[in-house]
Amino acid sequence: MKVGLDVGGTKTDAVAVDNSGAIVGHVRLATGWGPDAVTATVLDAVSALGREAGVDVSAIRSVGIGIPGQIEPGAGRVVHAVNLGVEELDLVAATQPRLGVPVGVENDVKAAALGAFALHGGSGSMGYLNLGTGIAAGIVSEGVLWRGARGTAGEVGHISVDPSGPLCRCGQHGCIEALAGGGAIAERWGHAAALPVRDVFDAADAGDPTARELRAGLARGVAAAVRVLVLTADLDAVVLGGGVTALGERLMTDVAAELAASAEASPFMRSLRLQERVELLPAGSPAAALGAALVGAARDPEGALARG
Repeated sequence: MKVGLDVGGTKTDAVAVDNSGAIVGHVRLATGWGPDAVTATVLDAVSALGREAGVDVSAIRSVGIGIPGQIEPGAGRVVHAVNLGVEELDLVAATQPRLGVPVGVENDVKAAALGAFALHGGSGSMGYLNLGTGIAAGIVSEGVLWRGARGTAGEVGHISVDPSGPLCRCGQHGCIEALAGGGAIAERWGHAAALPVRDVFDAADAGDPTARELRAGLARGVAAAVRVLVLTADLDAVVLGGGVTALGERLMTDVAAELAASAEASPFMRSLRLQERVELLPAGSPAAALGAALVGAARDPEGALARG
């Protein structure tokens, strides 16, 4: 059995996965703040699978952790996980001796890409586009994550697609993230709301001109990210996930319309059939935790199933 953890800024999801790939246990708990508390959260989450989900913890062979921040490839050191209060933390060194099994660590979006690939069928090539506070992607081909020369493959959020567009936190104008990132949209909307992007969509439906502009920009940004991913890697599919996708078909309808409009004047773009390559990650799918479980299993010398 392998365990995967999706460590987020406020909550941590943990799943136990058996040898057939089925999820046999799932728990959620609050994420602590700071290096020591994050380490404690990881340990508590594994214990909670046994205590609350009835998982036989003695059968656990590996633990994988998906976490925000930069991860040194092949190592367990997390840096710049600012939403967790972590500047630097070697999670493998902090948790592996206590857990007594191999531990693997991966960036949360890259882990989610691996999980989404498994949920999508586990063959061919796929881009996972995470639409959350920020925008980032992971690219997987035949089960292998493509990192690039310096580990930044998939950082599509900071590609500028409109030099006259809104200022992005990275200093450029018109980045995909400045148009479609949940944080940027909430900041530009400026209204107090529990779900700012949903509030924007509702206001746009009611005819608010600012909301309609923001909503159109979101669709334009997501469509641009899809085009970038397909045109650079010719992927079989682009799967959309992350908090913004809770909008469901309202989002997909807008994105499909934007992709169709951009292809109207270009036989080449029409030939790519981008609308047919884009789909939503099913609601509630624990893609990041599942992907983290695969990352951990790859550290197990006998984890051939995870590498298959």
